[in-house]
Amino acid sequence: MTGGGLLVAGTTSDAGKSVVTAGICRWLARQGVKVAPFKAQNMSLNSFVTREGAEIGRAQAMQAQACRIEPTALMNPVLLKPGGERSSQVVLLGRPVGELSARGYHGGRQQQLLGTVLDSLAQLRATYDAVICEGAGSPAEINLRRTDIVNMGIARNASLPVLVVGDIDRGGVFASFFGTVALLSREDQELVAGFLVNKFRGDVSLLEPGLDMLHGLTGRHTYGVLPFRHGLGIDEEDGLAVSLRGAVRESAVAAPLGEDVLRVAVCAVPLMSNFTDVDALAAEPGVVVRFVDRPEELADADLVVVPGTRGTVRALQWLRERGLADALKRRAAEGRPVLGICGGFQILGERIEDDVESRAGRVDGLGILPVRVRFAREKTLERPVGKALGEPVEGYEIHHGVADVRGGAAFISDDGGRSLDGCRAGQTWGTHWHGSLESDGFRRAFLREVAAAAGRRFVPAPDTSFAALREEQLDRLGDLIEQHADTDALWRLIESGAPPGLPFVPPGAPA
Repeated sequence: MTGGGLLVAGTTSDAGKSVVTAGICRWLARQGVKVAPFKAQNMSLNSFVTREGAEIGRAQAMQAQACRIEPTALMNPVLLKPGGERSSQVVLLGRPVGELSARGYHGGRQQQLLGTVLDSLAQLRATYDAVICEGAGSPAEINLRRTDIVNMGIARNASLPVLVVGDIDRGGVFASFFGTVALLSREDQELVAGFLVNKFRGDVSLLEPGLDMLHGLTGRHTYGVLPFRHGLGIDEEDGLAVSLRGAVRESAVAAPLGEDVLRVAVCAVPLMSNFTDVDALAAEPGVVVRFVDRPEELADADLVVVPGTRGTVRALQWLRERGLADALKRRAAEGRPVLGICGGFQILGERIEDDVESRAGRVDGLGILPVRVRFAREKTLERPVGKALGEPVEGYEIHHGVADVRGGAAFISDDGGRSLDGCRAGQTWGTHWHGSLESDGFRRAFLREVAAAAGRRFVPAPDTSFAALREEQLDRLGDLIEQHADTDALWRLIESGAPPGLPFVPPGAPA
């Protein structure tokens, strides 16, 4: 028996597909439905490693948590990791299979992956009562429809009803809804069941005449109007979209327990990956996190983080061009805290030999940590556990660089005290482990070290649980669906498919 399904599409990128999908997943899980997420093809620099050692988008890992299940490679069979404006690494069922240009991918390779995508979805639908699928971009990208495997291509092949999400906060949502349907072929339109308005501010009664007119024009209902809520942007897909002047989250910073706040500056390097690493810092009361791109912005920072990147050598060059490299070296010499994560760790070392990612060969690093890095063709994908600063710590590794640590102190060790990863020299720290700051005890111990080195009277909160905060956020997403969507109608879509007899909206897709 095949489980039910639904495709959550969007009028645009960043319309709210990921969080709506997660919200529907959490609502269903709370009803006792055995549910799983799915995204056929994801373009993202924020990724995660599953228990079986497969790399998938972090958004799908977050959605799996909303379902209260372990993520697997089936939930995101194709992951594209941009390495520049025109090429991406292709990760298939959790393993990298090569680099492709956008033209090469859309010119034929994408369609070749349709069988793998459909097989992954079929396996999930055979296991779960419902599979909530997320589209990508817009289903009305008529230039890409012929080879599409993530929007209407997957909906048609798997007979999935489609719910189109529109961000009303951007404006033009009625035109976007109408235009999305009107640019689809008759066969595609038959699967578009209706709409969901996202991020509405104000009195819903003022919106209702427009929704009635939209129904009259398209013959399709609106399945809910979700109000605008601050602080719901968990595990975004694209690190390139981060505002350099914005905070990590829209929510206000909680008051510190001690007398001082702790200021964290994150260098917004090119092709920044897994910037979600600093979310756990932003969740701490009294910790202020911001992304920076100028050396003067490091002056008042108590901790500077050099995050992961898909282009280590390119990011290193960028740091030098911007004057941030010299600022980082001055900080290290002055004994002021610096943390490098993954690519950031490699940048802080003495030397990089890269014949894989940038093919730049031997490049001098910043020389702050006694580490030499050689890029291997095989990617490391692991979920390690260890101890650091006397506290248990776990994380996940996604990197080609192999570190040869030639001095300094151990950073993360096993129970016997043998070094597992990274190193420390003075107040500069480096590790390949993403997600380590989500380990509450370690994060608090690390922040105490940072505060002492920075001369700040900052006290970490003794009871901050990052896992609990994430669960609260996922429950808030589930609440949005439960309280502001027509859940009975949604369930009928999931169980029975798109309503029959939906009218065609001209002109339809161009020939």
